[in-house]
Amino acid sequence: MRSPVTPGTIHGVGLGPGAQDLLSVRADRLVRNAKHVAFFRKAGRPGQARRIVNGMLADHAIEFPMEYPVTTEIPLTDPRYNEIMSAFYADCTAHLRGLAEQGEDIVVLCEGDPFFYGSFMHLYTRLEPHVPVQVVPAITGMSGAWTATGAPITWGDDILTILMGTLDEDTLVDRMEQADALVVMKIGRNIDKVRSALRRAGKFEDAYLIEYAAMPNQNVQKLCEAGGKVTPYFSIIVVHGQGRRP
Repeated sequence: MRSPVTPGTIHGVGLGPGAQDLLSVRADRLVRNAKHVAFFRKAGRPGQARRIVNGMLADHAIEFPMEYPVTTEIPLTDPRYNEIMSAFYADCTAHLRGLAEQGEDIVVLCEGDPFFYGSFMHLYTRLEPHVPVQVVPAITGMSGAWTATGAPITWGDDILTILMGTLDEDTLVDRMEQADALVVMKIGRNIDKVRSALRRAGKFEDAYLIEYAAMPNQNVQKLCEAGGKVTPYFSIIVVHGQGRRP
């Protein structure tokens, strides 16, 4: 009688903002020794998470690219969006769970931190009840962004507010007005709306635009001095707090 197979572990590995030398020691070890490596990417693209680990994977590593079926082609409010993405995550989960149930360990590459607005969360909630899942935290993209500005993001009792550019303008304005320090993510196609919200909230002149934080092509500038075109995905806006200090 065959003894039962001990399930492998699925590791959601945070890669940080984009530089290999900002990976944790644990993340570096897991990436370099992985037999199975999974990562998200847009169809036809190499994938940013995969790009971050160029030159790190073992020669024998088996790669599993998970290609988004839609990104911005369908509005988030369209019921089809959730239907398509739910089916996509279910398919990815089935593949990863099948490997784990065969006793294989898998590393899932995650930009930034796996539990901070990342796609891995949708796998985690589907996998965790069935197979072992471990998460390796990482430096977030926003931390890399505000560090790139050369100024602290919060002082004293400042309240930091994190917003998605996908929110409607009135909601953005309301939350921006209440914030001491501010981070706005997912701004690419929403840049005009975000600019308008910042103006209405009286924070436009203090906002910084950071593109590709901690990557070789990093670019930092005041938002009011930036042109109209913004890198769709790897851009973050920050407004620094000016709170209590000695």
